[in-house]
Amino acid sequence: MLAYRLWVQSHPLLSAACQFGLLGTLGELIAAGLRARRPALPCTSLELLAKVGAWALLGLVIKAGFVGMRGFTLALLEHRMLPAFLGSGVGLAFALSALTNLFFGPQMMLFHRLEDNLILRRRGFEGMAPALWTLLWFWVPAHTLTFSLPVDFQVGLAALWSVVLGVILGTAARRRSA
Repeated sequence: MLAYRLWVQSHPLLSAACQFGLLGTLGELIAAGLRARRPALPCTSLELLAKVGAWALLGLVIKAGFVGMRGFTLALLEHRMLPAFLGSGVGLAFALSALTNLFFGPQMMLFHRLEDNLILRRRGFEGMAPALWTLLWFWVPAHTLTFSLPVDFQVGLAALWSVVLGVILGTAARRRSA
């Protein structure tokens, strides 16, 4: 655990890109396999490689977003624009999660869809409404736990949550098609 922490501290952007490149793509692979009911790729091998790069870029965006939203949330608390009980512990973790997912989450999801559309040569934003709902039922609770951890572990857990969401969505799609 110490080696991981030192790596994240020494290379915050590289570690964010690597963790999301690996785990975000893994989540997509698991979801595709669950939907197909067998091991399956969600796209061609070349597109999958591009998706690794897209997830890595998204990791950089998320790292920057986490840093920025922490500053934003702390500034709101300092100016008494949020209730004091949100200033520490689980209250602060919830405030960070709620504000991050309200103000940063939708734009990040749209950016990710644009990446996917470019890679897969698609157009449109079909399916974005259910994706945006995940901000409320999945990401706010998940990131409340994420922001309860020391900063060095937050991006890694956020990337791991991408795998968890892939499993949930893949399982749900599989049940709908059954």
